[in-house]
Amino acid sequence: MRPGQWHLTEDVDGFLDRAGDFLQSRPALHTLPLTVTESVRERGAGAYGAEAPIFGWLERGGEVRAALFRTPPHRLVLTSLTNEEANALAAHLASLGLSLPGVSGDSDTATSFAEAWQRHMGATPSLHERQRLYRLDALTSPEPLPEGRGRVAGEQDREQLMRWYSEFVDAIGEVPSSDANSWADTRIANGRIRLWQTPDGTPVSMAGATPMVAGQIRVAPVYTPAHLRGRGYAAAATVEVSRAALAAGAAEVVLFADLANPTSNGLYQRIGYRPVTDFALYDFSCGKPEAS
Repeated sequence: MRPGQWHLTEDVDGFLDRAGDFLQSRPALHTLPLTVTESVRERGAGAYGAEAPIFGWLERGGEVRAALFRTPPHRLVLTSLTNEEANALAAHLASLGLSLPGVSGDSDTATSFAEAWQRHMGATPSLHERQRLYRLDALTSPEPLPEGRGRVAGEQDREQLMRWYSEFVDAIGEVPSSDANSWADTRIANGRIRLWQTPDGTPVSMAGATPMVAGQIRVAPVYTPAHLRGRGYAAAATVEVSRAALAAGAAEVVLFADLANPTSNGLYQRIGYRPVTDFALYDFSCGKPEAS
């Protein structure tokens, strides 16, 4: 079977007009392209600097089979591909002279593309992280809950959120998607961060949520400062934000967890999240296109 034809564009609206139904057909698995494209629509492509975001879809027989996007300076994100499709895509992008810092997708897809990119570009892939995607089944509050209560983050928490966001990005070794000021202001304005605070009112953990798209909301980020971990604060904050997502009408609530962190994976399962599939994130060294 031929791998089909890829169409690339910088027009997010045109991309969604063609690939939107495909993405919405599996909202949990496609949570990243659904939420990121919505963010690009809200912020505008100009918010990403000189290098514009790129979007694409694979078409076969008039039907969309897969999709991709990249918002600089982040990795290329792929929906599920066969080995043949991943190799054809790598060859196509290499022929266009594109430079990629890495790739993210379900484990088989990301690995296939990383290996193909090495063949076509000479770039050595290194595994950055393995993640597991979870979907909420039945929300269960941990017993016992830590002392304190949950609340929506407000303007008075702005400095705290900015600091925690910067610490979170550093901890996971990623490039921030926006500056800490804008990140905090947007989430305060939209009420998308839940805090867990101790009885004296001190915030000790945060859990955020994406806007609802195609009936799904993704919990992200979840962060507790290192010196406050192991006390149940992250579980309590995650329950708060998950409950808020359900109350907002989300049909699916999902989140990603680093597979190298058994504590967080166990925590999410205890409060009702169930595994969907595993993802892999690869980084690429600089390479050169293969000789034609």
